[in-house]
Amino acid sequence: MRVLVVAAPLLGHVFPLMPLALALRDAGHEVVVATGGEALRVHDSGLHVEDVVPANVRFGPIALRIMVTHPLVAKREMRGSGRLDFVSRLFGTVGDAMTKPLQALASKWKPDVVVHEPLAAAGSALGVPSIVHDVSLFDGLELTAAVGARMKAEVRSPATVLRTAPPSLAQFPGGDLMRFVAYSGDGEVPQWLAEPAGKPRILVSRSTAPGPGAGRMMDAVVKAAAHVDAEFVLVRANRVEGLPDNVKTVGWVPIPRVLPFCDGIVHHGGAGTLLGALAAGVPQLVEPGPGDRTVHADAITRRTAGLRAHPKEVTPDLLTQLIEDARLQRAASEVRDEIAAMPAPSEIASNWEELTPLK
Repeated sequence: MRVLVVAAPLLGHVFPLMPLALALRDAGHEVVVATGGEALRVHDSGLHVEDVVPANVRFGPIALRIMVTHPLVAKREMRGSGRLDFVSRLFGTVGDAMTKPLQALASKWKPDVVVHEPLAAAGSALGVPSIVHDVSLFDGLELTAAVGARMKAEVRSPATVLRTAPPSLAQFPGGDLMRFVAYSGDGEVPQWLAEPAGKPRILVSRSTAPGPGAGRMMDAVVKAAAHVDAEFVLVRANRVEGLPDNVKTVGWVPIPRVLPFCDGIVHHGGAGTLLGALAAGVPQLVEPGPGDRTVHADAITRRTAGLRAHPKEVTPDLLTQLIEDARLQRAASEVRDEIAAMPAPSEIASNWEELTPLK
């Protein structure tokens, strides 16, 4: 079967699709990944990757136009209470730009089914049966419908949805459960980071997507770190000089391979990092913010598998709680086991013909 996998041109959107895409390939299906921009890096996986995003499509200018045209929508979004108003406009615009290149690819390659992440709703506008691959704690069908309603192209209802959210954090009607498997491509892991530190280790990460205030949480952690009995590792640090003795820095690393050697992680609330930490059973401190970040911060706190805080709220006591609170560790372990019990991408791929709308 020919499977077209479609993602918006952001690493955080294409990475969660890769375990299933690779499992489908290993099960004997022909797989092509369609995306653009920085997400084209998944070519390193060995899968065939097509660029379907025009070079003039840039998130910054599109977001700025929305902010100027719809200031109240932008204000709610920055507070983390915008729901889907801003996101649907942003990705609807990107989806319109992707539609013609995707239609040309589909006409040439003739896929049997399309698998797309919710914000790449153009994948359901190709006249081909489609499946939504959830990648966050939002309802993927609701996200696809919201983005599709903003697009010029006719976005049809997907045939089904693969649910990767652990049910104890988020449950939605319909679809099939599939285990979230963290993926962040290849990369070197320093030897010291691939073994226990001898004291608690806290990983500090930030978004791969540029945006205002992207380094504030990392700066706040550095400010408090000297008063915490732990080793801190800054991933893609925004500065490397003047750091406390217990703070180290590292460039791009495959975080899923590092998490087993960490006792906590501080991050921006992106879905891939959040679900990856849950799959590893690592307590997390999440920064609320635009898009899905506030929803994720709230969900992780309700489940007691982590904490939420704005940069100004980060203190040595809070960071100590992240690695010493037994409730956080217990809940994170419970969710890890819950995720491990869900069907793996390889199981979904081995029963692909039964799942797809062509059955």
